[in-house]
Amino acid sequence: MKKKILILDIDGTLTNSKKVITEKTLEALLKVQERGIIIALASGRPTYGMKAVSDTLQLERFGGYILSFNGARIMNMKTKEIVYQQKFPLEYILPLYEYAVQHDMGLVTYEKDKVVTGTRFDEYMELEANINHMNLTMVEDFPKYVNFDINKCLFTAKTDVAPELEQELVSRYGHVLSIYRSEPFFIEAMPPGVDKAASLSHLFEILGIDRMEAVACGDGFNDQSMIEYAGVGVAMANAQERVKVAADYVTKHSNDEDGLVEVISKFFDLAC
Repeated sequence: MKKKILILDIDGTLTNSKKVITEKTLEALLKVQERGIIIALASGRPTYGMKAVSDTLQLERFGGYILSFNGARIMNMKTKEIVYQQKFPLEYILPLYEYAVQHDMGLVTYEKDKVVTGTRFDEYMELEANINHMNLTMVEDFPKYVNFDINKCLFTAKTDVAPELEQELVSRYGHVLSIYRSEPFFIEAMPPGVDKAASLSHLFEILGIDRMEAVACGDGFNDQSMIEYAGVGVAMANAQERVKVAADYVTKHSNDEDGLVEVISKFFDLAC
């Protein structure tokens, strides 16, 4: 079946280790859009943190989409319309904050161009702010402060304890929230039923696209659902091992070696 849409994770997939889209990868992605292929960016990043990448790929010009907050919000970049979103249930802010404090974890959420926290700063939340070109802001009473619509919270934890904390959070709140790691040190807390695959199903319905017409590429834990869901699921050479196992295809080249160029050449019949 002819492929009509290419879904890309950003960090570790579209960008290299320096968080840069290489010239060769950009040229291939612009070329594939000129052929009428839709590009959708699917990332755990907030909407604001995806804007620069969207601008580089010219998604506004070509009519691409961004699926931010692990798919909790979908935006049409041509019209700037939010075509789908799920909001985080605010009644869980206080218990999640108390859990973070009890276990010496970080906890953040997002407000416009700010990453907001009420726990002590750590290197991981500083990384999150820097990646997204957002300001990291401390507030005095986090549970009281977060009284506006949000799409996700993000825990930060040391890599040696994060798996155990993730499982405990799932056992406590997995029946009312979607909780999973996106990086070894990031634990996402999302509205119930939110993941990249669920978001793609809504986008495909909007666009009238069959999932078998889609190619989805990723490297991280939170990419596994969309890799399993898409007609062709691609894991980057640098992907987590369990993501590679779930994929239909694993690139020979990593994100530092223009692995996406390989994907475009193979699945979209485009010489790059």
